[in-house]
Amino acid sequence: MAPAITLAADAPTLSAANTGFMLICSALVMLMTPGLAFFYGGMVRVKSTLNMLMMSFISLGIVTVLWVLYGFSVAFGDDKGGLVGWNADWVGLSDIGLTELWGATTIPLFVFAAFQLMFAILTPALISGALADRVKFSAWALFITLWVTVVYFPVAHWVWGEGGWAFDLGVIDFAGGTAVHINAGAAALGVLLVIGKRVGFKKDPMRPHSLPLVMLGAGLLWFGWFGFNAGSWLGNDDGVGALMFVNTQVATGAAVVGWLAYEKIRHGAFTTLGAASGAVAGLVAITPAGGAVSPLGAIAVGLVAGVLCAMAVGLKYRFGYDDSLDVVGVHLVGGVIGSLLVGFLATGKGQSDVAGLFYGGGLDQFWKQCAGVLGVLAYSLIVSAGLALLIHRTLGMRVSEDEEVAGIDQAEHAETAYDFSGAGGGAARTAAGTPVTPAESKKVDA
Repeated sequence: MAPAITLAADAPTLSAANTGFMLICSALVMLMTPGLAFFYGGMVRVKSTLNMLMMSFISLGIVTVLWVLYGFSVAFGDDKGGLVGWNADWVGLSDIGLTELWGATTIPLFVFAAFQLMFAILTPALISGALADRVKFSAWALFITLWVTVVYFPVAHWVWGEGGWAFDLGVIDFAGGTAVHINAGAAALGVLLVIGKRVGFKKDPMRPHSLPLVMLGAGLLWFGWFGFNAGSWLGNDDGVGALMFVNTQVATGAAVVGWLAYEKIRHGAFTTLGAASGAVAGLVAITPAGGAVSPLGAIAVGLVAGVLCAMAVGLKYRFGYDDSLDVVGVHLVGGVIGSLLVGFLATGKGQSDVAGLFYGGGLDQFWKQCAGVLGVLAYSLIVSAGLALLIHRTLGMRVSEDEEVAGIDQAEHAETAYDFSGAGGGAARTAAGTPVTPAESKKVDA
């Protein structure tokens, strides 16, 4: 009887503190999707603002339903060959007790499912920034449905599900460098190569219409990212979550400095868009690494990511792919940087005793990180391009050229972001910028 008594005594029990903490973190991660919508919405031209907002918001609806029906089971159910999971009891999130714990943690299974749902929602929304101005909303909704089913849910199992091939290999991804950012960045590259460039790419000015919105979105992302990162340890019992919280702030600050320094040297100015983009690059890069590196290591991660991502966003002009809002340059490149730097900067005193090259651990962990990066990148790129091609050849992925030039907001949503008809100090103008005639103004007012 003694062993049974010992096991019972050592069994985890529900922690109200950890449960409350994780519910707050889940809400913070949910806030990141509206934050992303504002970040992207401010970066596009005025005629595409609402469409950009909606491309993020629709993910909140579609992915939530799919996660309940089968997504959670595929991502975190019993392993099937290292590639997917499945647990029939979790279909519809049924047969789950209110106080049933997630594995050996002290939080309810429902709380873990809710937290991971927010990751699943955010990841396809990240892709949308690469496709601004030109994708049918119905086609985008279908793409999200197919993509999370055959790409995100399985990849989440690879990386975080017990029995997943990357998990068993020992790939370190604290909060989503591979499963979220490399996954989304590679998918964005695959889709944009299929659908092609915007009308006027490299010819017409395509400047952000509202930098205040961009800064607001970046601030909301930075705020929500503390839940995204620190919450991924699923509790507060051993200080690792606190380390991740600190490293999140440190790396992000360093990335802002790195991006702006590069921008000043290369272009002669410190821009608000650069500051916001640098912050996101730092957040992306520290996501896989923050539980394994020290705060000094986090500074290195942030600086490297800030500079290299700033350099990477210009590659689209050199190679001719139209990544509208730099998803490839920031999320794919930033995710790769953070994931690979684990192999050099892991101290062995954080989330595990695994040490990187600079701390006496050799290159073993670096090669594992390479395997995780390449596996996720290749799978997401190829399958995402295939899904986009399927939709493009059947339903059509793009709006017409006339609709794109006139404005996708009006074509797809029958709305415009800003109504200037009642503004004083000059003639009212349409969304395209042409003056509204007195007769048209009367019709609008009526």
